Amino acid sequence: MSTTRPRTSAASEAPATPGWGARGGRGGRRRGPVLSLAPGLAACVVALALAFGIHALLPSLPAMTLAVVLGIAAANLPGVSGWVGGSWQPGLRFAGRHLMRAGIVLLGLKLSLGDIAALGWQSFALIVAVVLLSFAGTYALGKLFKLPGDAPLLIATGFSICGASAIGAMAAVRGTKHQGTVLPVALVTLCGTLAIGTLPLLMHPLGLDAVTFGRWVGASVHDVGQVVAASQTAGAVALSAAVVIKLSRVVLLAPIVATAGLFERRRRRATAAAADHAGTFPPIVPLFVVGFLAMIAVRSLGWASPEVLDFGNLAQEIALGAALFGLGSSVRVRELLHAGPRSLVMALFAWALIAALGLGAVVLAG
Repeated sequence: MSTTRPRTSAASEAPATPGWGARGGRGGRRRGPVLSLAPGLAACVVALALAFGIHALLPSLPAMTLAVVLGIAAANLPGVSGWVGGSWQPGLRFAGRHLMRAGIVLLGLKLSLGDIAALGWQSFALIVAVVLLSFAGTYALGKLFKLPGDAPLLIATGFSICGASAIGAMAAVRGTKHQGTVLPVALVTLCGTLAIGTLPLLMHPLGLDAVTFGRWVGASVHDVGQVVAASQTAGAVALSAAVVIKLSRVVLLAPIVATAGLFERRRRRATAAAADHAGTFPPIVPLFVVGFLAMIAVRSLGWASPEVLDFGNLAQEIALGAALFGLGSSVRVRELLHAGPRSLVMALFAWALIAALGLGAVVLAG
């Protein structure tokens, strides 16, 4: 009986290398890393065009919120959901991770330290207090409701600072997997959308003038786009007041993420020492947060022309919108409903807490 191995072709012995497609592509090769991103990124472009189009027709609906909603819809609609879980997935994951970080860097171009200094130290101290109390209270609620993993920390960061952008920054420091950000992003989007419809209805019953209302919105609503949508209902004065307060909260992203990075390094060092092996330690301040601070400096020092600032604002919205569509596409409504009632109740309590703290701060500030 012959023991000679049958000869195989070089093609059959060669390891699978990235090429064009699993089957049917050019030469039968698989897609390369860059080409594999194309379908998902193209879906992001289409979703962004649709989100901006709806926003142009209905300015009260923030484009970023629409991007998340479209992502959730794509993930759960029959037919389209197959593409989301298949050929679109690499590009959507790339958007949710890397374009989110690019959006955070460019967000710095919206911030000027001069505008924040104009508030005065007392007003800024109150903003810091609101952020810290919101963060601590939301984190405690997350633990009280026994949310899993890093969810309490991510929700606290997103609710108290700047929505999905802050969640993305904190997730990078903690090393949270993409799936772990899905619930926090969904909740911050839901509660921010709730604020758009609710806070304007409370303006007159609470006896707030336009400036005070704008400051309240800026102090208590999560995402920048949601702040704009809610405050503009009371006019340009309210909008201006809201944006300054909101961007002052965004500045606190860097120190809070840096603090979390420091604790994470200590935790990993202790774990590595206990296991008697060398561990890997995240940077105290991620590179994209350094970029965020650099962009604040560029804006504050007047190094960017109005044209550059306009371009940076557009690029930031495109990057963040694509990232939010990518994150939204990870939300499976059936799974969210299965695990969500407890987290939804917790998020509503946190939303009410932050709204109350923000209102108290603006009343104290006069």
